[in-house]
Amino acid sequence: MTAGTGEIAVSHLTKHYKKLRAVDDLSFTVRPGRVTGFLGPNGAGKTTTLRMLLGLVTPTAGTATIAGHKYTELTDPIRTVGAVLEASSAHRGRTGRNHLRMICRAAGLPDGRADEALALVGLTPAASRKFKGYSLGMKQRLGIAAAMLGDPRVLVLDEPANGLDPEGIRWMRDLLKGLAAEGRTVLVSSHLLGEMQQLADDVVIVAAGRLVRQGPVDDVLGAMGAASVRVRTPQPEQLIAALAALNATATPQADGSLLVSGAEPAAIGHAAFTASVELHELAGERGDLEQVFLQLTAGKAGIR
Repeated sequence: MTAGTGEIAVSHLTKHYKKLRAVDDLSFTVRPGRVTGFLGPNGAGKTTTLRMLLGLVTPTAGTATIAGHKYTELTDPIRTVGAVLEASSAHRGRTGRNHLRMICRAAGLPDGRADEALALVGLTPAASRKFKGYSLGMKQRLGIAAAMLGDPRVLVLDEPANGLDPEGIRWMRDLLKGLAAEGRTVLVSSHLLGEMQQLADDVVIVAAGRLVRQGPVDDVLGAMGAASVRVRTPQPEQLIAALAALNATATPQADGSLLVSGAEPAAIGHAAFTASVELHELAGERGDLEQVFLQLTAGKAGIR
């Protein structure tokens, strides 16, 4: 499969209902070649934003474009955007292969794309099984297969790991990373923050319909001071005393190591050397996206 470019641009996007501001002057961009996690509490406006992006909901104000065009203006949307907003639905008595072939025929795609998409999502062994016998995880895979039929440049997925077991979640991660590596734009909404930390290159965090933070995952974590350093030493008390001069905090862990925040590895190593403290491990650790997410969204109710 090949892919072109297709930046997603959300600009001052707003959706007001009678007594609800679902999305409120929201702006962000999603770049090609990267996986972007779209995060927020329940009721933060994520699904409404995705539905406006895909032309399913009319904005009160603002715009949401894909490759410079509104979804309704795309001349060949199935070849530009693949979307999964919920688990795939199909006729209970239709096989997975026939379900995809019907979509192919409606879109003017060759029937062979159905089998290629089934292979991509690992459903070839279940291609002849009727939809009523599919598990929730298999339905999720079928939905992604349908989204990939047109070999789109852009993927928009809402909770794609729902119903997947740990092996399936790892498969999903590898698939989406691989598609982004081909130059596609991948926007993923999810509540699985630990998984998003492993999957996403960038994050867009919203709360109460507004943007609270956007950027590369490492930058967002670093800006919140979430990075830490794991240190292992047979002289923990001496090291803790030495780190006091750096205003660093060392927290003992269950495995006998110390988790140090407030100082870089080089400064910790120098302090240990100066104090004649023997080190067995000194390793920087990526911050915790869940911790940062909770800090950023604290007190910002998702439902208004």
